[in-house]
Amino acid sequence: MTYIPVSRNTTRCWPPKAAAIQAVQACAGARRAAAFSPFSLRAARHGKGDGALTAGQALACIPRWARSPWMCCAFAVLACVAVMTATPAHAGRSCDSRKPVPAQVIERGMQLAAQTSAALDAEHARAGVRVVALARAGQDLSKYGLRYSHMGWAYKTPEGPWRVAHKLNECGTAVGHLYRQGLGEFFLDDLWRYEAVYAVPTPEVQQRLLAVLQDKGRTKTLQHLPYSMVSYAWGRKYQQSNQWALETLAMAMEPATVRSRDQAQAWLQFKGYEPTTLRLGPLTRMGGRVGSANIAFDDHPNEKRFSDRIETVTVDSVLAWMQRTQLGAAPVVLAIKN
Repeated sequence: MTYIPVSRNTTRCWPPKAAAIQAVQACAGARRAAAFSPFSLRAARHGKGDGALTAGQALACIPRWARSPWMCCAFAVLACVAVMTATPAHAGRSCDSRKPVPAQVIERGMQLAAQTSAALDAEHARAGVRVVALARAGQDLSKYGLRYSHMGWAYKTPEGPWRVAHKLNECGTAVGHLYRQGLGEFFLDDLWRYEAVYAVPTPEVQQRLLAVLQDKGRTKTLQHLPYSMVSYAWGRKYQQSNQWALETLAMAMEPATVRSRDQAQAWLQFKGYEPTTLRLGPLTRMGGRVGSANIAFDDHPNEKRFSDRIETVTVDSVLAWMQRTQLGAAPVVLAIKN
């Protein structure tokens, strides 16, 4: 079982708790096929979790459907994750403000992960799908006409499980790093809405993306450390999560000519990509910039910024563009009912 940050060391400042390690070891003993689970273990060992739940409390909340050895392993891992008082990188959240994760959040996140895994496995069995654009609804963006907040590239590994390569903001700071995670971790983020969406790229796009995603060096070629949640779609000063995913797609499609962010953006403009324009007034911009290290507007052209037009890369715009240009199929929505 692997959890591989592409651009940084996982041994962060959070030491693993003994109870967490014991739970992982006990789970591994129950089923040695942990390597075939779509849920990552190493993150739990390194304190990559949200809030604090003891292993006993987390296991007590597991429904009957999840008590098989395979799902037992997954939930034990999440119990370990939840034991940690420190929190992982998130797409624009402060670690200090995080509270202990309720058992229901863990359970529903795991349900969505299992449902997504089953759907992607069905796509693989039916049409040999190996790569999809996968997104979640981590924040309420409805006032901007947006449904999803964060995306990455999910790919099927040779061992069987699906992994997600994506960029995460480092606890509300001004930097972001690349990670490879299991589906369980991808959805264990106290989502605003327990809904996933994926889009299947064409076979050619999948083949090109898979070659990049399986190569650690190529995956981080266009990674840019400075982070802003609303980075300018055609700028290079900052880079947010969805922007990395989109620019990496451009690099995968034209590996001989796209080797930098400006070249990737030129290709995207040539292919007709249109970023989302957020209408943010001066008070909103000032409040965001003063209150959050991971929000900046100084990379946006003055004529657009001072006319309240903030152009940034969003999940909704990427999925619409992929379908419009026939780079991918229509999005498929998966949801857990309230």
